[in-house]
Amino acid sequence: MTTWPILSVVTFLPSVGALLVYIVRGEDEAARRNARWIALWTTLITLAISLILVVRFDPSNPDFQFVEKAPWLADTITYHMGVDGISLPLLILTTAVMPFCIIASWRSVKVRVREYMIAFLVLETLMVGTFAALDLVLFYLYFEGGLIPMFLIIGVWGGPRRVYASFKFFLYTFLGSVLMLLAIMALYWNAGTTDIVVLLHTSVPRSLQIWAWLAFLASFAVKLPMWPVHTWLPDAHVEAPTAGSVVLAAILLKMGGYGFLRFSLPMFPLASNYFAPVMFSLSVVAIIYTSLVALMQDDMKKLIAYSSVAHMGFVTMGIFAGTMQGVAGSEFQMVSHGIVSGALFLCVGIVYDRMHTREIAAYGGLVNRMPLYALVFLVFTMANVGLPGTSGFIGEFMTLIGTFKISLPTAFFATTGVILSASYALWLYRKIVFGALVKPSLQTIKDLTLRECLTLGPLVALTIFFGIYPKPVLDISAASVQQLVANYSHALSTQAAALAQ
Repeated sequence: MTTWPILSVVTFLPSVGALLVYIVRGEDEAARRNARWIALWTTLITLAISLILVVRFDPSNPDFQFVEKAPWLADTITYHMGVDGISLPLLILTTAVMPFCIIASWRSVKVRVREYMIAFLVLETLMVGTFAALDLVLFYLYFEGGLIPMFLIIGVWGGPRRVYASFKFFLYTFLGSVLMLLAIMALYWNAGTTDIVVLLHTSVPRSLQIWAWLAFLASFAVKLPMWPVHTWLPDAHVEAPTAGSVVLAAILLKMGGYGFLRFSLPMFPLASNYFAPVMFSLSVVAIIYTSLVALMQDDMKKLIAYSSVAHMGFVTMGIFAGTMQGVAGSEFQMVSHGIVSGALFLCVGIVYDRMHTREIAAYGGLVNRMPLYALVFLVFTMANVGLPGTSGFIGEFMTLIGTFKISLPTAFFATTGVILSASYALWLYRKIVFGALVKPSLQTIKDLTLRECLTLGPLVALTIFFGIYPKPVLDISAASVQQLVANYSHALSTQAAALAQ
């Protein structure tokens, strides 16, 4: 076992990097260059250290590993950190995505570079902390703290309507989380502790389960986001800088799904089963409705944003199916979507940097001038559709199989989302990449640079690798998912037996 506090190092190393960037004074080119390099090296070192977690992780152990615990506030609230098979893949996804965000911002961000890098590094600390926290109060602070740097990233470095989008993002997510805070207080009054490990093994009365489940839903549904509280996401994506969109789609959205897996299903199993039909209905509406809305978009970022809502519908559907395939598929879908959607926003950012427009009508025939870009964009488009051989297929297929066992109508209607996703994704690809190169502004557009190839190359490799060989992600999460599903099924069977007497 690791003797040094590796989780704390992975969590707070980005904040140390942010401090170093802050020390680099000045707004001249040298200071901006130093800020970029410090941020890049900090994220790369953080990624390297986080991979030690994967190497030393025991996949056969369903319990929390690399546990750190120290007194913090009063006698009950502790600094308690640890990861299991559910949180580790998402933590690694966070540390892996951040270097791509820094590289993607290398040339596109020219003003307040130091502050921009500080915001991203602080955001990384808060996101990693969210997935590693084992105390409810600590989780809440990390979970909510991520709003602040993201609010600044959209509001300061975003597009023309950035202030509107940032306030909408902040208010939606913050208002939902106020109810979660009340639920945390109720759980503390019930169990006398905020320790997540203890709460996972504490019986919660059915009446409290119902209300606490709804309170947690208010926060996680907005974060994910679920229909109909998804309207902040397209605005936030459109106005955010490219790297902001990447981190929003790849990681921040996953906090909602992680919350359902960590709290709603294991802590409130009776309420989760009671509300499962509602979640199935909302998931199907999200999959079909937002796919249809995506078909009508004229902005590339908005189209991909709506597709994210549809893909997150598969996640909620799989989680509340409560089966091995459903829950494991949801976990894999979150990792896959993090890679693919982040890469799609990077692809949009590449052409936006050249043309300064995201209007789909402004493009056409890019394959003639950007063949390498057309190939890379094709891989991510196919993964977004869920083509077999790409990572997008595995998660969707597993969630559908898991849901099919529980609700045939839900699985049937959700499958239509696969057809609709092919419609909007292929339509977008045809409009941008194929056709005649008639627009004069596109005649001199350049193909991918070396920096862009280094950014997108690993993401292409991961998309195909996990599509052909998903075992690494599935193995890490298998024991924890199995324990979660077994406890969920046991709680339901116990209730059924009690009602039968």
